[in-house]
Amino acid sequence: MKKFIAAGFILIALIAAAVYIGGSLNVPVRAEADYLRIHVRANSNEQVDQSVKYIVKDEVVKFITPYAAQCVDKNTAIELIESILPEIEEVCDRTLKDNGFDYTSRAQVRAEQFPTRVYGDLTLEAGLYDALIIELGTGTGDNWWCVIYPPLCFTSGTQNVEYRSAIYEIIKKWFG
Repeated sequence: MKKFIAAGFILIALIAAAVYIGGSLNVPVRAEADYLRIHVRANSNEQVDQSVKYIVKDEVVKFITPYAAQCVDKNTAIELIESILPEIEEVCDRTLKDNGFDYTSRAQVRAEQFPTRVYGDLTLEAGLYDALIIELGTGTGDNWWCVIYPPLCFTSGTQNVEYRSAIYEIIKKWFG
C-alpha cells in the first residue's frame, strides 16, 4: 500500500512539473510575450477573396500605422487597438463594399497558437501570441500576418509600411 501511495505521489509530482514547465502535456506556453501580431484572414482561398484580403490589409495598415507609432509597449498597443476595433471593422467593411463584396468583417484581439515564423533576421517561435485577428466573411481562407508591436511592419512616425519576405531575403542572399 505504501508503494502505491508513493507511486501516486511521484506521478502527481511529475504531472505538476510537466504542467509547470509547459512540457509534454501540450499546455500552451506563452511565447515572446512582448509581441502583438496582426492577422487578416480571407473569406476563402478563392482567388477573388485572396485578392481583396490584400486590398483590405493595405487599408487597415494605413489606418493603424499612426496608432502603432504611438505605442511604447505591448499593453499600450493592445489597449489602443481594442479601443479602435469598431473603426478597424469600418475600414474593412467599407473596403469590402467598395470592391463589390457583400460580406463584412470581424476584428478582435485574442491569444492564439501560432507556428514558428521567420521575419527577416527575427524568428518568432511557435507559441501562444496576442494578436489582432481580422476575419473577412467566414475567415476560413489563408491569412496575411505581420507584427503591430514592436512595429515590424509599421515604420514608426511615418505612413510608410515595410514588407519583408524571408524567402526573398534568402534568395537575395544566395543569388545576390
